[in-house]
Amino acid sequence: MSNKDIAKKIIDELPDYKIDKILYFLKGVQVDDEIEDDLFCERMVSDYLNSDDHETIPFEQVLEEVGLTTDDLQN
Repeated sequence: MSNKDIAKKIIDELPDYKIDKILYFLKGVQVDDEIEDDLFCERMVSDYLNSDDHETIPFEQVLEEVGLTTDDLQN
């Protein structure tokens, strides 16, 4: 049985009045993950904007490196 299954089983056995507390906790965990993702993206943008080294790679080169062509993108 996975941890997710165990958690579901525990939740199923809880009385309804305790479910609200569990929901607040779960929503908080979810928000924490979203905030961490946002902060990571903001740091990447900030690092890029504050850097003088802005190496660019042509799109065609990126496609070649991953084994694609522009024709592959049309499908």
